[in-house]
Amino acid sequence: MRLNPSSSLGMNLDIWKSTYVSFHCMAQSERFQLGLRVLAVLAAEPDRMKTSAEIAETLNESAVMVRRTFLLLHKGGLIEQRKGPNGGAKLNLTAKQIGLGDIFAATSGDWLPVEDKALAGLMKKVRQDAVDAMNEHSLAGVVKRLKKAK
Repeated sequence: MRLNPSSSLGMNLDIWKSTYVSFHCMAQSERFQLGLRVLAVLAAEPDRMKTSAEIAETLNESAVMVRRTFLLLHKGGLIEQRKGPNGGAKLNLTAKQIGLGDIFAATSGDWLPVEDKALAGLMKKVRQDAVDAMNEHSLAGVVKRLKKAK
């Protein structure tokens, strides 16, 4: 069956794609925000392992979501994790060494997926430019602003 973009099925497909992109971007934004908040809590006591339960309570978030965020941040090289009774997570780098772009890259997954191969390379460059621009600001700056806001 060939889809006609003006047919109701084609319109539904367009709506589905638009909804998917919106949902995907929203999920990326939420993962980034939670990742940033988790790292800010860890930066407050950088040498101490903190459990997902401790961080979840501090942030009023689900411990499951914090553990999922731990996985992303660990894979991105931003935190160190240890299992067991004295386990948890702590920063793998200083707060000054962690850029907002690093956090975005670790938590965002595919960014604005493009089906057109001709545009895919451009979007990859745009993403890297965005990450580089975000890295002009560090986690240390975020922590400083959070302390001032209290």
